[in-house]
Amino acid sequence: MKKDDKSSADHQSLTQKLQKGGLFAARCPSRHVLKHVCSQWGLLELMALRHEPVMRFSELRRKLSGVREKMLTQSLQALVSDGFVTRRAYPEVPPHVEYSLTRMGVEIVEHVANLADWIECNLTRVLEAQQSGEGRTP
Repeated sequence: MKKDDKSSADHQSLTQKLQKGGLFAARCPSRHVLKHVCSQWGLLELMALRHEPVMRFSELRRKLSGVREKMLTQSLQALVSDGFVTRRAYPEVPPHVEYSLTRMGVEIVEHVANLADWIECNLTRVLEAQQSGEGRTP
């Protein structure tokens, strides 16, 4: 494969990769990233950081009503590991840790924001479909 071919392969859209079937492969590393970004808490953490550029752990915990501390910690660690969020710890007592979006995080949050916006705008339709059993076979 030529260098240019590899470069263009690295920049394929999700739709293009799905058409090739790469994401359907059990060992596809994209699955882990999708799991982190599209999880309930990962998506909400990204959205919170989109509106507040720098947040402390305690601020995120208060903002994301219902999240357990352990789950918040794990999902933030995943987003930090993926390169979407920066974790900055200050050597203080009590510990002071701040989170913010990286450049990649700013890019990805625009995509998940579209998903979250669609869900919010269409929530009534979704709830009606759930109530009516729309989509179920008799």
